[in-house]
Amino acid sequence: MDWVERVLGIRQYERHGERAPHKPLLLLHALGRFQRDGAGPIPFSAAETPLRRLLHEFGPPRATSPGYPFHHLANDDLIWVVETPAGPGSPGSGLTALREPGVQGRLHPDLTAALAERPGLLTQIARALLDANFEPSLHGDICQEAGLDLDGAALPSPVLPARDPAFRLAVLEAYEFSCAFCDYDGLLDGVAVGLDAAHLRWRAYGGPDDLVNGLCLCALHHRLLDRGVMGLTRDRTVTVSRKFMGRGQAARSLVQALSGRPVRAPQPGLPGVEPEHIDWHTAQVFRTPARTAA
Repeated sequence: MDWVERVLGIRQYERHGERAPHKPLLLLHALGRFQRDGAGPIPFSAAETPLRRLLHEFGPPRATSPGYPFHHLANDDLIWVVETPAGPGSPGSGLTALREPGVQGRLHPDLTAALAERPGLLTQIARALLDANFEPSLHGDICQEAGLDLDGAALPSPVLPARDPAFRLAVLEAYEFSCAFCDYDGLLDGVAVGLDAAHLRWRAYGGPDDLVNGLCLCALHHRLLDRGVMGLTRDRTVTVSRKFMGRGQAARSLVQALSGRPVRAPQPGLPGVEPEHIDWHTAQVFRTPARTAA
């Protein structure tokens, strides 16, 4: 049985490119528990808080109950089992029922047997889930939150086609090796350092390796773009989430003060980011509402 393929085949909500990584985040949490504690059950009372945190930090910018994936993942064959003191079967997705004593979930016994027999399988499954649902800049943070230690995490993606190697240079050249948000343009021995080619629409959701979906950003602003702290409007101004709090001068000057600032345009004759990709990021990643422009 190809367990990677089976796990990637779990049913997820799909419509108009909307993100629904709720089941993958539960699976990543469960894999972290398996890596640390083995194949024992996971009481909902123990999973609720860490799962809520994963959903809040890395899920879409809309509220979701941790009861939703805990209950619904059991509908995918041979992946997840929910039990109550009365026996197998979930009591539903409602938190009141799931919080009752004895309600617990576990990875399916067939899956845990395969994980025990094949030491590299856990890493393969976790990396496939990460690649299929999140931008690479978030993988480390998600693993840390889920308690996962992935060996071989730098291997080529088992899910997505190889990134076009020309994409990064094309984006950096288009924006003349300057961050489109803050104008950072650092060089080391004549080579750009700390600059990335960022995707607005994530590759896992059909975002192309193309200038119309790319921005040259410094490493800080790339990370904040992918976490939903920063974004941009259709008229190409920087947005900053009102939920972001900066207590020091650095956060205020490097992030909050950029709200409303025009985004750097690419060189004349080259296309900027297309509105459809801006709209996708605003709806699926950015943590609304935006701050009032500085």
